Amino acid sequence: MKTAGNIFLIGPMGSGKSTIGKALAKFLRLEFIDSDKVIEARSGASIPLIFEMEGEAGFRTREKAAIADLTQRRNIVLATGGGAVLDPANRRCLRAYGTVIYLQTSVKEQLARTSEDAHRPLLQTADPRGRLEALLAVRDPLYREIADFIIPTDGRRAKQVVRQILSCLKSREE
Repeated sequence: MKTAGNIFLIGPMGSGKSTIGKALAKFLRLEFIDSDKVIEARSGASIPLIFEMEGEAGFRTREKAAIADLTQRRNIVLATGGGAVLDPANRRCLRAYGTVIYLQTSVKEQLARTSEDAHRPLLQTADPRGRLEALLAVRDPLYREIADFIIPTDGRRAKQVVRQILSCLKSREE
């Protein structure tokens, strides 16, 4: 059974989950939580350092624990990491305990939004475009599998996306 009031934002890196999540939470007067920030606070280490010390597998273990805890809260807007959907348990938690919104973003837009960000371990490669394309090929079907709504974000301001999310949520209540 879905937990009333919970909104979970999923999508690739650079899709605007944190920016849109903060704005949405403020408008709805809900608590905003970024799962990556929770993981950093719990571990006392940055995401890049966790990747460096424990690899992606270590990070994903921490992420799974965070998602399991955070989805049990009430009346939150949760921005998840782009790869949170890789774990079936995370997908089950997200689907079961809130409204899931997939912020759909093209690889071109992701590159534009993340090109200056050195804190994205999966982009520390000679071919960021190739990496983003490969990630999206695997993750897009998983995002779609659990999404209640799919909202495109390319070329749109956060306020526009928030308005569309609110419209979708309102239409669901009617």
